[in-house]
Order: sequence, then structure tokens, then C-alpha cells
Amino acid sequence: MRAKMRNPPYQPYHLTMPIRRSTAAVFSSPHSGRAYGRAFRRAAAIGLKALRSSEDAFVDMLFDTAPAHGAPLLSATAPRAWLDLNRGSDELDPALIRGVRSTSLNPRITSGLGVIPRVVSGGRAIYRGKISLAEAEARIREYWHPYHAMLSELLQESHAQFGQALLIDCHSMPHEALHNLCRHERYRPEVVLGDRFGSSASAWITDRIEAAFVAAGLRVARNKPFAGAFIAQHYGRPSQGQHVVQIEIDRALYMNERELRPNGNFRHLKALLDAVIGEIAALGQEKRPLAAE
Repeated sequence: MRAKMRNPPYQPYHLTMPIRRSTAAVFSSPHSGRAYGRAFRRAAAIGLKALRSSEDAFVDMLFDTAPAHGAPLLSATAPRAWLDLNRGSDELDPALIRGVRSTSLNPRITSGLGVIPRVVSGGRAIYRGKISLAEAEARIREYWHPYHAMLSELLQESHAQFGQALLIDCHSMPHEALHNLCRHERYRPEVVLGDRFGSSASAWITDRIEAAFVAAGLRVARNKPFAGAFIAQHYGRPSQGQHVVQIEIDRALYMNERELRPNGNFRHLKALLDAVIGEIAALGQEKRPLAAE
């Protein structure tokens, strides 16, 4: 099935629609943006390779067959180091943004990972000093709000057409971080599914998605070490027939993290994921209400 585009005049996101929408599933890749503007690179205290360490590199490419299975694919254009679409628009960091007062103990903000990140992986500071509140608000207005408006519209369309919605929130995880976080586990997962311990998706849906990954020969864990962040929390409403499952994939499976390029296993993993995407799309076609337990 060929795909069609539905994009705004400028690019706060990239949206690929199927020719015929045949599933309640919607795929989103909020951290794969790689449009590093010249002004941002000049203002940064670190180089491009360090900035890109926060990026879920090539995840949009791994899932780009979703439209061929009848599902939309929404991808970020703005890089995560510049604006994090998996944070609330009010998660402003007073340590980075002038004129912002600290109002709560939000661990994401405290660690420098608010909607405008202060650090990249390893705690490396992105900026030499602070940025203005006007600059932060402009990024949120021009990129965060259009992305989430389109994501909301796609989920509403799923509800209107299929009576339910299933959002697949696509991410990748650094191999070293995964190794460190899972060093005491019996085995190290290659894929982590996050449904916020059942609060963002019905258990049987996560069961079916897990089974699809296991059938593809991949080791799977749930909610540990990643259970889902703002997108899963904000959009996951299982009792209303709207479900969100976050997918985290070990980057070592498909890319050379040091060189920031696909590795020799990229095509193989992409083929495995195409089968998984097909299973998820089929799940979104079932007559059984996704809200059911």
C-alpha cells in the first residue's frame, strides 16, 4: 500500500498517512527529529555528535512501514536536545530558562530533562548559560503544540472510525544505559514495553504486543527500566478505549552508537519489526473493543 503525506507548510512534524486507513493503531516517533539548526549548533556548548546522543536515531526509519499496514506514522523534526515532545509543555527548567520559578519537585526537570532539555546523556550541559523564556515559549508554540495537536487529531480520527485508538510510542535506548540499569537482572532485554504498569493500556493489549516481539525472536521486558513518560501518561485512557504502549529498542541492535549510523543488522531488525507492526495493525482491526479486559 502506498503512503500519502499530510504535512503543514513548515515542518514541526512529518506525517505519513496510509492510502486507506484500516486500523485503530497510530505510530509516533517523538525523539527521532534530526533538524539541528545552525543557530542551535552555534549556541550549544557541545558538538553535534554529543547533541545527537539524545536522539532516537533512525527510529522513524525502523517503523516507516506502518502506513503500508494501514496506520499513520507521525515523526518529529525537531531534535530532542532542542525540544522534548515526550514532556509536558509546562515542564520548564528554572536552572535553564530565565524567569521561570521552581514550583514543584519534578524529577525530570531536576535532572535537566524538562521540555527544553538542559543536558544530554551523561549529564553533559547543552548550553553555556541560560536561555530566555521567550525562546522557550517560541519552541513550544511552533513545534510542541503542532505535534501534539496532530497526535490528538489522529487519535480522535481512530475513535471516530474504529471506536477506539491504540497509540504506539516508538523510542530507542542507549545500550550502555540499558546495561547499567539491568546489570542485576537475569537477562538484558532488547525491547522494553511501557504501559505505566497497566495505567496507559489494558494488560491484554500489552500481552499481544509482547507476544509479537517474542515471536520475532526478541527478548522483552515490561516497564523496567522504562515505563513510559508524558505521552503514555497523557494519552493513555484504557477505560475510554484509548491505549498507549511505549516501545524502547536497544540501539545496539541496529546502529553503531559511536559513529551514529545504521549497522549491519539494521535491515534484519527492520524486517522483524515490519512483522511486529503488522501484528499491531491487526490488533487495531479486531472487533473486540480495545477497552475490554
